[in-house]
This record gives sequence, structure tokens and C-alpha cells, in this order.
Amino acid sequence: MKKIFIVAILILFGAISVWGLDTDKTDELAEHVNAYSEEQKKIFRQSIPSIAKQFIGIPYKLGGNPPKSGTSDNSNLFFSIYTLAAQKAGLSYKEYMPMKYFLRNIREVDEKNLKNGDLMVLNNDHTAMIYQVENTGKIHLIYASEKRQQVLSFNSDNIVFQVYWLENLKGFFRLSDIMLAPAN
Repeated sequence: MKKIFIVAILILFGAISVWGLDTDKTDELAEHVNAYSEEQKKIFRQSIPSIAKQFIGIPYKLGGNPPKSGTSDNSNLFFSIYTLAAQKAGLSYKEYMPMKYFLRNIREVDEKNLKNGDLMVLNNDHTAMIYQVENTGKIHLIYASEKRQQVLSFNSDNIVFQVYWLENLKGFFRLSDIMLAPAN
């Protein structure tokens, strides 16, 4: 019985040692991938303004697909912008999701740390994408308006931003890291 106990302890220590070695390699690999991804994420964010501007003014249509039909709703608009920006950065964007599922894949950020591609979400989950942040702090937003039946752009100097968007603000959000991955 003593021999079995001693053998079991030796096997356990051996397994822990091997697991520790694998963890070190995994941590090194993760750091390398994350360092590489930061440059890609920078390119991703820099690409968003020019891509987003292409969609301003296209007609609103529930289920519209901007590249194919030239129409869009908010879910498809954001999907198209993120997908094209990811491609320019050598990344892939996870997948299309209806807005209620998409909003589960974002994390809150401080309004003093906004970046291109961040989102402004209202209490009713109405969402606009911040497609450009100027050095002055002025932000430009884009969303597909069902009411106005087109993709609209506005900025933080607009009176509607002050009296509607800020008054109904839930918060500012950013895509979770899981939504982008290195392209295959």
C-alpha cells in the first residue's frame, strides 16, 4: 500500500511538472500572439473611418446586406464595417449576429478612452458605432435609422447627440477580444 501511495505521489509531481512546462509555453505563445495582434488591432481601428463613410446614405432595410443589396440594418451595417476593417488588418471578424446577440460580445469602456469602432449604446439598446474619434475629442457616429430609412452619420457637436443620445445613454462599449482573430 505504501509503494502504491509513493508511486501515485511521484506520478502526481511528474504531471504537475509537465503541466507547468506546458503552461509556460502557452503563456509565451499568448504574449507573442497578443503583441502581434496589437498592431493588427491598430490597423483595424485606423481602417474604420474610410470604410464606414462608404455606407452613409444607403437605404435602410431590415436584413439588408450592404455589399450585396446596398441596403442595411444596424446589425448588418456593423458586421460589414467590422468585417472589412478586419480584412484590411489581416484579421477575421467572428460572425454576423443579430443586435441582441452582438451586444453580449462587447465590454464597457470609459468615455475618455474611446477609439474608432467603439459603440454608443442607449438604455433601449439602440446603438451607434463611433467610426472616428478626432484628437479634439469630437466623435463621429454611424447607424442605420429605421425611422429615417437610411444609414445616418452625426457627430458629438450635433444637438441631437446632446438632447437624445447623452440623455438616454447606457454607456460606451468596445468589441470583446474574442470577436477578432488572426486570419487563416
